[in-house]
Amino acid sequence: MLRIMRALNGFLALALVCSAMAQQPIIYPAKGQSPQRQQTDTAECQVWAKQTTGVDPVAVAQQSTMQPGVPPPQGERVRGAAGGAALGAAVGAVAGDAGKGAAIGAITGTAAGGMRQRRTQRAAAAQSQANQQQVSQEMTTFNRAVAACMTGRGYTIQ
Repeated sequence: MLRIMRALNGFLALALVCSAMAQQPIIYPAKGQSPQRQQTDTAECQVWAKQTTGVDPVAVAQQSTMQPGVPPPQGERVRGAAGGAALGAAVGAVAGDAGKGAAIGAITGTAAGGMRQRRTQRAAAAQSQANQQQVSQEMTTFNRAVAACMTGRGYTIQ
């Protein structure tokens, strides 16, 4: 299960980086700039955009792919069952049947542990989505800065 979650997080990060890179502006040399000049201008504008926005696309991509996912919660149901069984046995002992109380407590505890586990998983998914949105916003800001710089150098940007 843990390996599957890590693989899914890695795949998600890779898809996010590819998506961010796919949103790069399309640049047309409107004033007849040579391919070499366009390459130089693009490189200079990317350096300027990095300095201006503080966003480093390489670092963002590395951070996204290396950022470990939140490990899925383990053992919530077992812990809930154990706690519920103990509490149920205590209550059952007072009522005269500790075994029956333990069984009822274990079932109740398992259900409560499952609810905690699902709640934790939802919170981890929400955090992952928030991280994705932040990376997307950073890349959008960076690409806008590159586009502004290239426009200032006489290129048409789409």
